[in-house]
Amino acid sequence: MEERNTLSARSAVLSALLGSHPPRLSARHLVRIGELFGIAEGTVRVALSRMVAAGDLVQDDGRYTLSERLKERQARQDESRDPHTRPWDGTWEIAIVTAERRAPADRAALRDTMTRLRLAELREGAWMRPANLVRSWPEIVPAQCTLIEGRPRRDPTPLLWDLEGWAAEARRLERALASAGESSLAEGFLLSAKVLRHLLKDPLLPAELLPPGWPGAELRRTYDAFDRAYREVLARHLTD
Repeated sequence: MEERNTLSARSAVLSALLGSHPPRLSARHLVRIGELFGIAEGTVRVALSRMVAAGDLVQDDGRYTLSERLKERQARQDESRDPHTRPWDGTWEIAIVTAERRAPADRAALRDTMTRLRLAELREGAWMRPANLVRSWPEIVPAQCTLIEGRPRRDPTPLLWDLEGWAAEARRLERALASAGESSLAEGFLLSAKVLRHLLKDPLLPAELLPPGWPGAELRRTYDAFDRAYREVLARHLTD
């Protein structure tokens, strides 16, 4: 399979740990996951050492755990599978950048934060989304932005998100999950990672703003069933 050759040892390790609860695996298990993609044991162990040195992983008694930063990423991934939403009353969250003389690193950090919070940029420095998510604002947002709530006169959704594109890819992934019964462990691993990445891009809009037949909930249900079955097979492989 061509995609196997493009998966690095670091990517294999991260995907394995991000998909594990708790995110803690032995070196032996991570080596066996690398073997699924033809990655040599030495290459996996070198990647583990480098990731520990870089602060991505924590090593303890032969086992590797995600750093706190990457545990936050796992939490976002989990949230994308089971989002916490609230009834929508038509209000939008709007964040306007008002801080002056921002360093490039501060600008990049804010953009990354806004993307993780599933806000979209209507124009430079103006971020918004429907106020239907249950969460708090990280400190970086009020430090650089003025936060307001309002109700646009016209629905800005088409300007903010490519809903047709997201839905088309979601349906393609759903079909792939439905036909994954004969897939190898490596193919299942890659497919799982693709679905999780796609779910992270779901804007999680209220039903009132979604086009008919929105596939978000169905993709989650199909993936949950696939993941339960796949994890059982993978666990047996790792303990054989």
